Amino acid sequence: MKYKVDVRPNHSENMPRHVAIIMDGNGRWAKKRYKNRVFGHRVGVEAVKKAIKCCVEWGIPYLTLYAFSKENWQRPHSEIQALWGILKRFLRKELPELIENGVKVKHIGDRDGLPADVLDVLDEAFDKTRNCKKLYVQLALNYGGRHEIVNAARKLATMVQRGEITPEDIDLKLFAENLHTRDVPDPDLLIRTSGECRVSNFLLWQIAYTELYITDVLWPDFDEREFVKAIEDYQRRERRFGKISEQLEIPVTCSAPY
Repeated sequence: MKYKVDVRPNHSENMPRHVAIIMDGNGRWAKKRYKNRVFGHRVGVEAVKKAIKCCVEWGIPYLTLYAFSKENWQRPHSEIQALWGILKRFLRKELPELIENGVKVKHIGDRDGLPADVLDVLDEAFDKTRNCKKLYVQLALNYGGRHEIVNAARKLATMVQRGEITPEDIDLKLFAENLHTRDVPDPDLLIRTSGECRVSNFLLWQIAYTELYITDVLWPDFDEREFVKAIEDYQRRERRFGKISEQLEIPVTCSAPY
């Protein structure tokens, strides 16, 4: 069944190419309803599906979802185990529809530390969707922006040590090519739900020129209409990338070049 949503932004032009989302507030949403945190995570999956459908319908080609950070390992073991179960069920159940709707799924973050069965499901999803071209979804799991930058620096240091490159060869483009996100443009829009005004170690390199949208809406309540609000807010902004307004002959809609 093809994805279809009933709402869309007022303007089809100046759409972001890449939207990144910090999906925050599942636990608080559940607590307000006298439920446990895991219940909030389960309901939050529905918001994930809505976000994917919106991107497919509106022609947004890249979506990155912050699903599990390096810091999240500090949460109770029972909650972490429940999160892995929710992730596996989501990918297994939704995989046929993802393929039908042209959605490619990739994991970004460290593989070390993730359970083997979780990696198996992630690898299967990537393998079966690798030829999908309508929407590229990055699931940030066991991910940390600082860790990603350090890992890139280590890769480049090793390349220098082996004589493959010189220190002078290292520039912004080469550094970016050694990040998890080397296959996609930087985010144009970063959405954070639940009202928290911080980036929480997410895509620290990539969001240098990203527009930030903070909403008090908790993630399970972030539906198609809330997504429209975020897109329309983005469309009202002037992205100058260090220039002044008079230098912009046309609106800038792509990520900043390196």
